Amino acid sequence: MIRFAAAGTILIVLFGSFALAQDSAPQVQMFGGFSLMHLLSGGPNGAPLDVALREPGGTFHGATNFKGWNAEGQYNANRWLGLVADFGGRYGSPFTALSVRKVSGPPDSTAYSFMAGPVISYRTKSKLTPFVHLLFGLERTSLRASTITAPSGTLPSAATNYTDFTYAAGFGIDYRLSQHLALRFGQLDYFHTTLNVNKFYHAAFGPDVFEGPATHQRNVRFSTGIVSQF
Repeated sequence: MIRFAAAGTILIVLFGSFALAQDSAPQVQMFGGFSLMHLLSGGPNGAPLDVALREPGGTFHGATNFKGWNAEGQYNANRWLGLVADFGGRYGSPFTALSVRKVSGPPDSTAYSFMAGPVISYRTKSKLTPFVHLLFGLERTSLRASTITAPSGTLPSAATNYTDFTYAAGFGIDYRLSQHLALRFGQLDYFHTTLNVNKFYHAAFGPDVFEGPATHQRNVRFSTGIVSQF
């Protein structure tokens, strides 16, 4: 499926490069900046999390916001059509405890993604350039080894890694500051991963701890930063 998507993307870009004449659009763009990932569904949360971690109800809650970074390299075949490679990373614990509970040691997690796909930009004489893109790739999620310490006892977890297919569909807008510099006001993506949370936490905590988490995650990612263009 990934090979098919990549081949299709390359054909679209090549066709566009012949179908439309070269224009004053920058041929290469490099973006880098801050990102915030918001988890819509698919993470550990609520009463099942307390039961799994052997604590009274209301002790733990799942995290939904993760800070990170986003970087892109984009080749423009013409003023409208291009190919973009997207890199991203995010960090934070997947769940935390209320401050009134004497709990320490929730594990930290990291996730890195690489995706690529076509981008369509609407370029006019205006300094504003809106765009849309569709990206396909992989994400690698890691959970560090830890020992959760709470009034009810301790619960160790092993270091765990999981690589899954992911895709993102989104849009954004750039504001041209100069010939070679632009500000990305914002980029908003629907970010879907096939992270099997059930297998992931079974590997970390053992097969009898977590039961019934989702087999995919739905997220929204917001990015903003600086664009260099040549």
